[in-house]
Amino acid sequence: MLVLGIESTCDETGVSIVRDGKEILSNVLSSSADIHEKYGGVFPELACRRHIDVIIPLVEEALQKANITPEQLDLIAVAKGPGLIGALLIGMNTAKGLSIAWNKPLIGVSHIEAHLYASMMSSDHLPMPALGIILSGGHTLLVKILNVGEYEPLGTTVDDAIGEAFDKVATLLSLPYPGGPHIEKLAKTGNSKGYSFSSGKVKKNPLYFSFSGLKTSVLYAIKGKELSITEKGDVAASFQEVALQDIAKKAQLALQQFPASAIYLGGGVCNNSRLREIMAEKFSHLPIFWPPMNLSADNAAMIAGLGAKKFLNGTDPLDLEVQTRIPIA
Repeated sequence: MLVLGIESTCDETGVSIVRDGKEILSNVLSSSADIHEKYGGVFPELACRRHIDVIIPLVEEALQKANITPEQLDLIAVAKGPGLIGALLIGMNTAKGLSIAWNKPLIGVSHIEAHLYASMMSSDHLPMPALGIILSGGHTLLVKILNVGEYEPLGTTVDDAIGEAFDKVATLLSLPYPGGPHIEKLAKTGNSKGYSFSSGKVKKNPLYFSFSGLKTSVLYAIKGKELSITEKGDVAASFQEVALQDIAKKAQLALQQFPASAIYLGGGVCNNSRLREIMAEKFSHLPIFWPPMNLSADNAAMIAGLGAKKFLNGTDPLDLEVQTRIPIA
């Protein structure tokens, strides 16, 4: 089965062709991060303008790289949400137009669920039930996975997503956007005990996250100071360690609630090497499934792959609506 996937939920435009939900024949991506850097975050209107400029050329490039013609496709999958409304509409309307022009069925998939599926694409054996952890610029979630497409929410963030917190702290330290990779690089030079930051706690919801207070602690710790590069390294390392240890701690709490057979992670923060070290230390008794580095951040291969799985339960009509928010279950 050949599926063309389209991803346009935020500032990345992606198109991919995947065979049978697993084999990636092409996976092309255009980022607009360069135009958002001076704002320290995504400027939605500019992201949409870039989507419009590049999405059709990316479709053509994906077909060419996969050596596939539109006639050979079996399905068009598109991220229906969550995300920025304008960005979602551009991807959805492109998918609908191609569906009509090529006479191919259409299916919409959840961008959040697709992040989890990215860690499953390369494996034929998927132990279940499992703990799912989604860590990205827009999402921080803990879910119980019963099977692909069957989830029970466990915890989420009440304010900033973890990737967003990394971006904001990077801005405080005058680092480029997106901030995650720059914080990680700087943290490797610093002392993670240099500053006494603490993780946020949510009353009555121990599996929920709050990164706003941690971000504010960083702000007050450096406010009005001219930091040396060494001091910046200490701030980055201290912030990163607290944020990532908080993820692991709440994952441990979640695993006390059911007999998990594995852990699956998804989202751009999964590329953080310190996170991978912490998870390996804390959960050596469980298999941990990580998405490949090129499938951690937003991409269309995960959309196409999940679309093939969802196709077994039917397709969507052409009046399918985008959703800025989609619950995992």
